[in-house]
Amino acid sequence: MFRKMRRSKQKLSEDECIDILIKYPRGVLALLGDDDYPYAIPMSHVYVDGKIYFHGAQKGHKNDAVKKYSKCSYCVMDEGVKNDGEWWYTFKSVIAFGKIRTLTDKDDKIDKLTHLGDRFFPTHEETVDEINRLIDRTEVFEITIEHLSGKIVVEK
Repeated sequence: MFRKMRRSKQKLSEDECIDILIKYPRGVLALLGDDDYPYAIPMSHVYVDGKIYFHGAQKGHKNDAVKKYSKCSYCVMDEGVKNDGEWWYTFKSVIAFGKIRTLTDKDDKIDKLTHLGDRFFPTHEETVDEINRLIDRTEVFEITIEHLSGKIVVEK
C-alpha cells in the first residue's frame, strides 16, 4: 500500500525514525480538510508506546478534518547540520502515515496530556495544574502509525 523509497540509500532505519519522533517535539500534521483540500498544521507532539499524541481545542478545522477522514501523515525533521565551508544543510526527516482519532476516555486523556505537559512545562506541578484547569476544554489526538519512513536529506 505504501510506496518504496526511491532513494533507498538515504533511508533511515525504523529505530532512527523512532529516535527522531522521540527527540524532536514538533512536526507538521497533514489531514484532508475542507472541500478535500490538504490541511497541514504545525503541532507539538509526544511519542508514547508506539503512537503519536497531540492536544488541541475541541472545535475547529483540525477537529472537523479528523472526524471526516481518519487517514493522516505527520512529518518531523531534526535541526540539520551545516558543515564548515558548505552552504547546504544535511538533515533527517520522518513521515508517519496512519489513522488519527480523538481520545474519549478521560483517564487516557489525562495520561497522554501528562506525557505532553511533562515534555514542555518546566515542572510536573505545572503540567498537573494545566490539565486540571483545561481538561474539559481539551481534545487529545492519537495517531496509530501504519507506516513509518525516514531519510537523510542533503539540500544541495
